[in-house]
Amino acid sequence: MSIVKEINKRRTFGIISHPDAGKTTLTEKLLLFGGAIKTAGAVKSNKIKDHAKSDFMEIEKQRGISVATSVMGFEYEGRKINLLDTPGHQDFAEDTYRTLTAVDSVVLVIDCVKGVEIQTEKLMEVCRMRNTPVIVFINKLDREGQDPYDLLDEIEEKLNIKVKPLSWPISMGKTFKGVYNIYKNNLLLFQASRRELKGDVVEIKNINDPLVDQYVGESYAKQLREDVNLIEGVYPAFEEKDYLSGEVAPVFFGSAVNNFGVKELLDCFIEIAPVPRERETEERVVKPDEEAFSGFIFKIHANMDPKHRNRIAFLRVCSGRFERNAPYHHVRLGKNIKFSNTTAFMAQDKEIIDEAFPGDIVGLYDTGNLKIGDTLSQGEGGMYKGIPSFSPEIFREVVNRDAMKTKQLEKGLVQLMEEGVAQLFTYEMGARKVIGTVGALQFEVIQHRLKHEYGATCDFLNMNLYKACWISSKDKKKLDEFVKSKYRHIAQDKDGRLVFMAETKAWLQMVQDNFPEIEFHFTSEF
Repeated sequence: MSIVKEINKRRTFGIISHPDAGKTTLTEKLLLFGGAIKTAGAVKSNKIKDHAKSDFMEIEKQRGISVATSVMGFEYEGRKINLLDTPGHQDFAEDTYRTLTAVDSVVLVIDCVKGVEIQTEKLMEVCRMRNTPVIVFINKLDREGQDPYDLLDEIEEKLNIKVKPLSWPISMGKTFKGVYNIYKNNLLLFQASRRELKGDVVEIKNINDPLVDQYVGESYAKQLREDVNLIEGVYPAFEEKDYLSGEVAPVFFGSAVNNFGVKELLDCFIEIAPVPRERETEERVVKPDEEAFSGFIFKIHANMDPKHRNRIAFLRVCSGRFERNAPYHHVRLGKNIKFSNTTAFMAQDKEIIDEAFPGDIVGLYDTGNLKIGDTLSQGEGGMYKGIPSFSPEIFREVVNRDAMKTKQLEKGLVQLMEEGVAQLFTYEMGARKVIGTVGALQFEVIQHRLKHEYGATCDFLNMNLYKACWISSKDKKKLDEFVKSKYRHIAQDKDGRLVFMAETKAWLQMVQDNFPEIEFHFTSEF
């Protein structure tokens, strides 16, 4: 099969949302439709052993939240779908930001009761940076939520994107009747606690069909007709090109926990979502249908299987065909590497694959050669762009609680930092180790994983730090002088880059004014 045919079959997307909007539940329902799983897990319940398929780390099961990105592939209607379920919790936002570099589009889940929340806004900012196409799924219609028009206005205002409803709810909460599918011109009738995947779909000629009155009642049918007429008057006709350029977000309504409205979302998604797109390296723009293979590492996970100390790097294939056992050029190290053990994912389950195409996510077993942001190619030298580390917001010093396990602690910290769980800064003076994270929950995860995966125990001491700033200068002499004068506040990140650890905003401003030749960067990509 030609590479172009393979590319056109693929859809690679991420699901993003604020915590508790129903993202992991929606993920599972999509997997059910794709036949990838047979029963949905219980995300929140500790009593049920069959947890959400995409939440496989012990701490995720205990807390009922996703803390690492899960990758799942499945076939649906002749398409190969690669789905990345991201952490919703803001403390794990950096993992989500990196994952958004590996997808071609996203589905944004919004709780109809709570509307647009803070984390939703932050995630959307990252999508805006790359003009990533977005489909919105407004969830939990079986609950009493906000007025649909208010929700659409809020999405446009807070997320800075135009919307176009492609389905419309008929009431909500206790009187929720169903959804009218504007995109396909049919009626989807709601039944609470539906466990089958196929809902009652009523084919109608148009919105004025008497069948609408028959199924939802006259008053609801009248309101629906008024709503649909208003929608068609207020919102311009749906244009696929506007969606693909990231300017307009199609909106669907449903209830993921009840398997309701999910199929309509998925059917529209496979029709309009982008196929794998071209991507930029430091040297040029790479098209997916080029013959030569290339791809980048956007995530690393150690100990996915606690019984085997394995380390898996997640590779997004960007161009050409990836083949198992073929030698590929590691751009950063400047050497060739072969991968004999390459896998495709269904959350924790893996299967060996011999080849992969643009859009696919491949797991590479690794002994420590690969880092987040690394590029693999068939000889070309450019690194893929756009996978930065952001300056953390919370800083704590690492205190070893067991001197006999120092080596285990060192190894654990290095491996967890390479996964991108948090950032490690080692002070030039005294070799103090400081961990920086986006949120406090990360420290719990690090402690838990150090203890259970590496047998090491540590405490964290709070540190009064405002920002970690990567520093550079065109004048090496000036940079050396700055490092010498501020040596008590200089650290190195895990890659050996110099970082200035600023204690307050005012002090950072003063230092910037006093040293104009030094550039201070809030992301590691500069």
